[in-house]
Amino acid sequence: MTVEEMIRCESKKAEFKVMLPKNSEKYTKTVVAYANTQGGKLFFGVVDETREIVGVDEALLFQTMDSIANAVSDSCEPQIVPEIEPYTIEGKTIIIVTVAPEPQRPYYLKYKGKEKGTYIRVGATTRLASPDKIKELEMEGAKISWDELICVGYKVTENAIKKLCRDMNIRRKAMQEQRNLIEKLPSVTRTNLENWKVLKKTSEGYLASNAFVLLTSDFFPFSKTQCAVFKGTERSVFLDKREFVGPIYEQIEDAISFVLRNIRLGAKIEGLIRKESYELPINAIREMIVNAHCHRKLTDESCVQVAVYDDRLEVTSPGGLYNGLTFEEAMQGHSKLRNRAIANIFGQIGLVEAWGTGIRRIKDAAWEYDLPEPEFIEMPETFRVNLYRKGLPMEERQNVSETSVEYWQKNRDISVEMGKDNAESSVKFGESSVKLGDISINMTQKRILQMIEENNQISAAVIAEKMSLSVRAIEKNMKELRIKGMLVRHGSARGGYWEVVR
Repeated sequence: MTVEEMIRCESKKAEFKVMLPKNSEKYTKTVVAYANTQGGKLFFGVVDETREIVGVDEALLFQTMDSIANAVSDSCEPQIVPEIEPYTIEGKTIIIVTVAPEPQRPYYLKYKGKEKGTYIRVGATTRLASPDKIKELEMEGAKISWDELICVGYKVTENAIKKLCRDMNIRRKAMQEQRNLIEKLPSVTRTNLENWKVLKKTSEGYLASNAFVLLTSDFFPFSKTQCAVFKGTERSVFLDKREFVGPIYEQIEDAISFVLRNIRLGAKIEGLIRKESYELPINAIREMIVNAHCHRKLTDESCVQVAVYDDRLEVTSPGGLYNGLTFEEAMQGHSKLRNRAIANIFGQIGLVEAWGTGIRRIKDAAWEYDLPEPEFIEMPETFRVNLYRKGLPMEERQNVSETSVEYWQKNRDISVEMGKDNAESSVKFGESSVKLGDISINMTQKRILQMIEENNQISAAVIAEKMSLSVRAIEKNMKELRIKGMLVRHGSARGGYWEVVR
């Protein structure tokens, strides 16, 4: 954006002063705010209300520039060195002060102290930072990731360690099969968890990082995913809502399954083959929900929200862009990791394929589906992504506005299980059963048997991926099939195989 364009349009990264104020705090606190957030520019010699160019007195130009530099240097802690330069526009000279997002956060007015002198930029205004925001800025400045910190007083159990390693290995195996990797991925062990700063070993046992707690329990009340279906295009009338807790990778699987249950599933015939596809690309849905968890602000008491409307899928993540990353940079594929340990685990189990590609992948998927351009919205403490559905005729739109259960039953004859309070119990939608001999099984179980007959070494994770259900739901159905005597496991978990008993 040119200087002229920045002056003429509204921008949260620009502030205008008609002259140099006698009280330097009127602009040094903005300098501090820019350094603590995403940077910005101060224009001296421009009327704020009308954007009229009045210029500064050229006889005092360099004296004025020195005064600004001295005020910033004397007032700000740690030291901020902005770029201060004259610029001629409409035959008049103005002064532009450019402040970059600085790394030694938090910055504050030294005579006020850190608690009362730390400012941030919220929209187009400069505001005093809250105690929680100051703590976040301190961690940014120290390059500390909150999820790597020790969760004081949390007890690490042997079962929790084993379950996390087992779950990661199941998903790594599925990732290897899906990506056709030739070299076998090594098994995850507790030593890996130590190296990845998920666990810390001491002489008295293990200490849990916040990441370990998030990956193994529902200990933190903010760690949940709220999912809802709304009638129409506003948050007014609920058609369905669920709240998923527990390990965050399971929350992600449950949330994806929730979305797929509540959007349309179509089919087309290609030759002799009937192919089914959802109205929204699964990889974009996955990317939106994974990114929301991966980049969320974990010191915020809000939670990730996933909402399905008649016209869009909306995913909202607590916390704005991190550590000075600008919206423009994010749109160009730049990324800064807020939660390093969580991001690493997501990469290890295939939830993240390539860093900095999430926004591009969502856009590409929408383009391939001939959908409207996705919308990315940055708010002060929130980031939201809207993936728009294709427009529908009114009669079809009415179907979508029915309860999701009714619409699902019309369009897909399959058992769908939804986690309830992170327990084994579940609510079943659109249940339909078939009989094999004297034994009744649901349609999910029938498809599981068909997949196993095609590949008797297939894993539950791969089946879950193919059916767009959670691993827990697949494992529960496979357990029922074993109890009914229709599925037998031969050999070890690693080298064995399944047998379907008719």
